[in-house]
Amino acid sequence: MADKKIRIGIVGTGGIAHAHMKPYVGFDDVEIVGACDIVPGKARAFLDKYDLNDVPAFENVYDLVRNVKMDGVSVCTYNTTHAECTIACLEAGIHVLCEKPMSFTIQEAADMVKASRKAKKILTIGFQPRYDYMRRKVDEIIDSGALGKVYYIQSGGGRRRGIPAGTFVDKEKAGYGCLGDIGCYSIDECLHAVRYPRPLTVSAIATNYFGKNPKYWPGAETFDVDDFSVALVRLEGGVTYVFKQSWAMHADSLGPTMWLGTEGAIKVINKKDELNRPSRYMYYTDVNGMHIDSFIDPSYPFNAYEGMVHKDVFAAKIRGFVDAVITDGPAPIPGEEIIYNQAICDGIYRSSLSGHEVEIVIPEY
Repeated sequence: MADKKIRIGIVGTGGIAHAHMKPYVGFDDVEIVGACDIVPGKARAFLDKYDLNDVPAFENVYDLVRNVKMDGVSVCTYNTTHAECTIACLEAGIHVLCEKPMSFTIQEAADMVKASRKAKKILTIGFQPRYDYMRRKVDEIIDSGALGKVYYIQSGGGRRRGIPAGTFVDKEKAGYGCLGDIGCYSIDECLHAVRYPRPLTVSAIATNYFGKNPKYWPGAETFDVDDFSVALVRLEGGVTYVFKQSWAMHADSLGPTMWLGTEGAIKVINKKDELNRPSRYMYYTDVNGMHIDSFIDPSYPFNAYEGMVHKDVFAAKIRGFVDAVITDGPAPIPGEEIIYNQAICDGIYRSSLSGHEVEIVIPEY
């Protein structure tokens, strides 16, 4: 396969599909061979925008996989159709890069993984922050055991104002609001660093005070998703995870992301420093009975002619998928791992609706 171009299709041609297409068309070893969208004419216009006038366009995923031979696809549809489109492609023998969140329900996520295993095809999920240089370095520090036993994790950040439009705020299409848009990123940042312990229970509250208020959001009368959520998640191994995320609030941050361990801790400071860097990392430990607080300063790869080398994490995500297709795997961000992320999202959703703690049960996959 490495001696020929990888044949890629695009399922769903909305906004995020352009972020996939731009790297694809820049790769010498990739050929875009088809696209589909349920809106008549949308896939055709999308392909024509990239001068792919001879590439066929379709109005559903089933016609695409029936009529076009593909090695891999990017699934860029809205959240509640991720599972259906992904499974259709896997069953047709096609490798899949599915955008985040993985799905809407935990059962859908399990069905996606099951289809991937049955077809023996890659299922990777689109968490591009995994490719961030500092994110990887912090993961390595935690994975090294420098913090001892990590017993408490919390996510922070959030937006003071940042409610998106379109399908993001349509429950029928998005399923979740803030939780599915940026909350799943927070979950992955926090839990991938400790190798995703199995979630056991969730107690959560989700609100939409800003989205439902015309003072803050012009589409308040139709807003029907969450714009803020908090949760207490119990994880296997005696680990506590406190989740917080917001699209809108009267504050500049929900606090730092942090990992507390028996031998040390790491905290992410979510504000720009004197060099205009968006966040900084602190490391805390003791040496000879004395408290040591220090910055983890980035040491980026350096090129003598270009200076510091910064990676486009979205393009790296697409490249990682292409390389996995060329080698037949493994998946860069496997569905078997992200199913725990989806289980927490599912638990937060169910707990916030029910008003009490819920147990997380992972379906067989």
